[in-house]
Amino acid sequence: MAAAKKAVLGPLVGAVDQGTSSTRFLVFNSKTAELLSHHQVEIKQEFPREGWVEQDPKEILQSVYECIEKTCEKLGQLNIDISNIKAIGVSNQRETTVVWDKLTGEPLYNAVVWLDLRTQSTVENLSKRIPGNNNFVKSKTGLPLSTYFSAVKLRWLLDNVRKVQRAVEEDRALFGTIDSWLIWSLTGGANGGVHCTDVTNASRTMLFNIHSLEWDKELCEFFEIPMKILPNVRSSSEIYGLMKISHSLKAGALEGVPISGCLGDQSAALVGQMCFQDGQAKNTYGTGCFLLCNTGRKCVFSEHGLLTTVAYKLGRDKPVYYALEGSVAIAGAVIRWLRDNLGIIKTSEEIEKLAKEVGTSYGCYFVPAFSGLYAPYWEPSARGIICGLTQFTNKCHIAFAALEAVCFQTREILDAMNRDCGIPLSHLQVDGGMTNNKILMQLQADILYIPVVKPSMPETTALGAAMAAGAAEGVGVWSLEPEDLSAVTMERFEPQINAEESEIRYSTWKKAVMKSVGWVTTQSSESGIP
Repeated sequence: MAAAKKAVLGPLVGAVDQGTSSTRFLVFNSKTAELLSHHQVEIKQEFPREGWVEQDPKEILQSVYECIEKTCEKLGQLNIDISNIKAIGVSNQRETTVVWDKLTGEPLYNAVVWLDLRTQSTVENLSKRIPGNNNFVKSKTGLPLSTYFSAVKLRWLLDNVRKVQRAVEEDRALFGTIDSWLIWSLTGGANGGVHCTDVTNASRTMLFNIHSLEWDKELCEFFEIPMKILPNVRSSSEIYGLMKISHSLKAGALEGVPISGCLGDQSAALVGQMCFQDGQAKNTYGTGCFLLCNTGRKCVFSEHGLLTTVAYKLGRDKPVYYALEGSVAIAGAVIRWLRDNLGIIKTSEEIEKLAKEVGTSYGCYFVPAFSGLYAPYWEPSARGIICGLTQFTNKCHIAFAALEAVCFQTREILDAMNRDCGIPLSHLQVDGGMTNNKILMQLQADILYIPVVKPSMPETTALGAAMAAGAAEGVGVWSLEPEDLSAVTMERFEPQINAEESEIRYSTWKKAVMKSVGWVTTQSSESGIP
């Protein structure tokens, strides 16, 4: 019998989406933006001490290989020829910090995750050295001094990990965020791997000048970071290198395919939601919650606790676009915590069932300030609280309160965004894994009191990375011209409660937030070092 005919689909583009809680590889049709196949693997998070969050960089890399391999197998079963994959994009959890040995390719310590709080005393010591009348860190980077960003994590590794210190002295150390670690490894690693990052990821390190788009000598001196360990900064859409897989993996089928897109996950979602115009915004519900609003080619500095960040630069000769960002540390992570720490659900999907049983939190409020509070408060002393408990409260109410917490936190950053931009958003475009939860989406519309709009294909982050990769010069299989972008089908959630009730609930939430603040004094979370 003749071999089954392979389906003809035209050029395909792959995307690695390496998030905080899972890794995915997805393959899209570059002409229709249709998702053809994907595979996902959950990533272990290690909490060696209170406030510490780490991941194993080798496990992350292995999960990428596994996802690529399994997706290629699935495409084979669908009779889709993987030689049609013309480019690969990378999107990643931002700020998470890796230092590795360029001769052996071995990480010198676990990845220190963006949520990690061990650097609080580092932050306090550094903030004493910033003149009150000239916050040059904020004006150059758009960021507040916080445990969230890479520079202080790297400083901690240089101060506390002998293997890292020695590798720097002997000129063997490379630093990177997850994108850099992956691209270096996928393009050959110790065998000629490309050490680079893109402007969006660089803008989250606190070492990058978002105006000149270069590593900043003064910032590197302030944090005492040797510039020789930093990656080369490139645009978000250009050929960085070719896939060169040292393993005898089936993923070797992608040998020689260009890696040509790189965006921090929140920038990737902005691109995937096609927010290319000044004033367009999206909110992504992942481990954390991130609201980004495109501010065009100008940096807008927030008066209300938002960050100024690089949105994207889609080509070497293309202009850079900026965004205002509201960052919430804990969204999906609160569901994972209810699953792994409290055991009140077995899978994340069950939360919807529990919440549905009661349909209300019954006066119970949950402020999940596990890593302090991010935007708009930037309050590292806060910790999580569940309040308003009575004998009547059960696990269903707590589950409901957890979902409400995600919505209230989004409302806080949306309010800040509206105040900074002066034009209130008329609806909210959403994406991310949690948006499959219909109760959450309805609650979000009720609490914001504007419609919530979600694309029927929620993998917007991966789509953004694929668009950047496919549109790169030398690849050219994906057009980003407005008339060529495919129309997306959307699902809408309209507010269903009255505005007054919405306001009462929100003001009670704010009262709960105030009770979570001022919980920790530095010393308690800091002692002890490997």
